[in-house]
Amino acid sequence: MTGVKDSLKQAVASALRGMGLEQIPEIDVQETPADKPGDYGTPVAFRMARVLRKAPPLIATELAERIELPEGVVRVETAGGYVNFFYDPAYLTRAAATPPEPARKRGGKVLVEHTSVNPNKELHVGHLRNVALGDAIARILDFAGREVEVLNYIDDTGRQSAESLFALEHYGLVYDGSKKYDHWVGEAYVRLHREMEDEEARARLEPAIREVLHRLEAGELRGEIEKLLAAQLETMWSLNAEYDVLVWESDIVREGLLQRALALLEQTPYVSRPSEGKYKGALVMDTSAFIEGMEDPYLVLLRSDGTATYTAKDIAFQFWKMGLLEGLRFKPFTRQPSGRELYTSHPEGAPMPFGGATETINVIDVRQSYPQQVLKAALEAAGRHDLAEGAYHLAYETVLLEGKPLSGRKGHTVSVDEVLEEAVRRARAVIAEKNPELENADAVARMVGVGAVRFAMAKTEPKKQIDFRWEQALSFEGDAAPYLQYAHARAASILRKATAEGLADEPDFGQATPYEVELAKELLRFEESVQKSAELKTPHVLAQYLLDLAAAWNAYYNAKENGRPATPVLTAPEGLRGLRLALVDSLKAAIATGLDLLGIAAPTEM
Repeated sequence: MTGVKDSLKQAVASALRGMGLEQIPEIDVQETPADKPGDYGTPVAFRMARVLRKAPPLIATELAERIELPEGVVRVETAGGYVNFFYDPAYLTRAAATPPEPARKRGGKVLVEHTSVNPNKELHVGHLRNVALGDAIARILDFAGREVEVLNYIDDTGRQSAESLFALEHYGLVYDGSKKYDHWVGEAYVRLHREMEDEEARARLEPAIREVLHRLEAGELRGEIEKLLAAQLETMWSLNAEYDVLVWESDIVREGLLQRALALLEQTPYVSRPSEGKYKGALVMDTSAFIEGMEDPYLVLLRSDGTATYTAKDIAFQFWKMGLLEGLRFKPFTRQPSGRELYTSHPEGAPMPFGGATETINVIDVRQSYPQQVLKAALEAAGRHDLAEGAYHLAYETVLLEGKPLSGRKGHTVSVDEVLEEAVRRARAVIAEKNPELENADAVARMVGVGAVRFAMAKTEPKKQIDFRWEQALSFEGDAAPYLQYAHARAASILRKATAEGLADEPDFGQATPYEVELAKELLRFEESVQKSAELKTPHVLAQYLLDLAAAWNAYYNAKENGRPATPVLTAPEGLRGLRLALVDSLKAAIATGLDLLGIAAPTEM
């Protein structure tokens, strides 16, 4: 779609330079309100008043006189300190009739790490937000012109995995296929934690758990973790989330990246081994130069007994992600539902061009903000301010379940699989009521159910907490995915009927009415919304735009004049009908593309 606002911004900037300004401020161009003149306007004169020492109306008048009108603009007017632009309706509607296309690729890889769930049990609804955010922002960045690599980190040496595998052995459990494997293992994990609430039992079991942990670290139980991971991946795929590569923590350690990261840091003035005091014998990093307000700025990387902390492993991983370290090897792991190959780090693999990103986005909840600050501090300590600037923490607030916090150990969870099953069931019931003759009703119900759940996570600004409630998440009205999907299906229905009736006349954009212009202006915001979501690294901006677009489409579709439909498509006069069909086609493409960027399918019938 044509960048109408961009052309206006460039014209205003050129006029400001003609007025003697060397430093051009950010120029805001917005659609004018319905009760104001013009199609687009800018309040830039108000920002220039202090610099130019003139009243905004005088600046606006001079701007209007100096501006070379971009293509499509028929005139410019001022209203107080505002400069308003009037477009040829034919130009706007023609521009809006072009479906959205991905931006051209630009240099620099951005690596998005998301999900990274401990491979010890099923995913719960708290993980759902991570997957929805990470997958959506990866798709959005790719569409916005970035080279994107999607990574899922497998913490196969963590205590949670050791506890799950120990629980299976401790209770003598043998998988019988009665339920999904990760759910079956998760039940054993919860059972073990209930037993360990007794201090004597905990003390008795602890040595055996540590033994399993050592076996994990040695790579002896990788096959068992792969079985759990395969079951978890089924859930991730059911959410329409796919990945480029899996990186295992054991490989980070086994290939020597941890040791090399620590050696690199030890050469800096920020890392030392105190010979006395509470940190005696440990390898510690002084973060005071990079993180303000810390009561104790010293961070342990290696304990005095020589064991590495989680933080040290995370730093080594971040260094690899941003190209400071190499050495991991990879091989194919499995083919994903779309046909996309998923690779994994592996001791028997071969070097491949994963990692080495100029920017990273770590999708992890806000409670991990300090560890994420530490990663940036480590990059700064290594003398790579550029990489520290490119390390972004997409922090999101937690998810409550019907007002209560989630706890994997106590079992107060609803799994993602259960959420999706319930969502699809409810969607199927609504479809059976509203459209009982619908073909492929089960497939559509899955699109609608999964879409409703994913949109519930993506539409909320990440820094706001979500209280997951069934009725809200699965609502088929208002700000929910089914509302968008139905808008898409309505547009698809009109286009199907046009094809069936052989209505394919050429659009006459000169016949555009104010109704088409308003819809066109909303369509022309698509690219801006995608770029803004990419810039802010959050999908909620795009989600809100899609709701606005669907609302504009419904207002257009239902518009009345003197009690009669004002915008009929199929029965409109020749030329105007072609114009309206072109806009409907563009709108259908915009909604489908926008939903796809959020990981949501767009059914053509509902």
